[in-house]
Parts: sequence; C-alpha cells; structure tokens
Amino acid sequence: MAEKQIEEFRALFLDRQNQLIADEILSTGTVDYTPIYPREVMKRALTLSASAMIIVHNHPSGDPTPSKADIQMTKQLDEISKSLGIVLHDHLIIARGSEYSFKSEGLL
Repeated sequence: MAEKQIEEFRALFLDRQNQLIADEILSTGTVDYTPIYPREVMKRALTLSASAMIIVHNHPSGDPTPSKADIQMTKQLDEISKSLGIVLHDHLIIARGSEYSFKSEGLL
C-alpha cells in the first residue's frame, strides 16, 4: 500500500474476538486525496456485523502526517462508530518507510 501512486482507503472489519472478518478497499482517489464517506464505512461494518474496525489509507507523497481532513474524518467516524457500538481501534496512515497511528498519537 505504501508504494501505490494514488491514495487508497481500506477498512479491516473485526468480530468480537478481534478476528478479521474482511479487509476491503472502500475508496481509491488521486495522488493526494481519496473520498471517504463515513456513512458507507458504517453501512459496510453493519452489513458484516463487525464489532470493531481499523481504517487505513496511504499517502503517496511519502509523508504520513495526517491532514486536517484526515483528522476530522477520523473523529467523525469514531463518534458514529461509538454510537453504533462498534470500536474504531485505529486509523493508520501508511507512507514509504513510515506510518502514523492515530491511537499511538493519542487522537483515538
């Protein structure tokens, strides 16, 4: 994922034991943007009866620092998932040779 030339957004959907139910590409975009629709992410989680999820996207630029839009979308997804009883374990941004974890940085 780090070597891709366009942004890609994936979700790993987990069951109650945090076992992987599905690893799905939910969106692909351009070199510096991919559209993410929280409603669609949650719709898929509910369809799969997921209890938790980890979201992941890449930054082809090589810099894993989250944008303001990344931070805002993560907060929105976290709020929505909590209201539905689904745990958002982390949001990872992958870049060439490095990554950013919202959980490790205290943003989740």
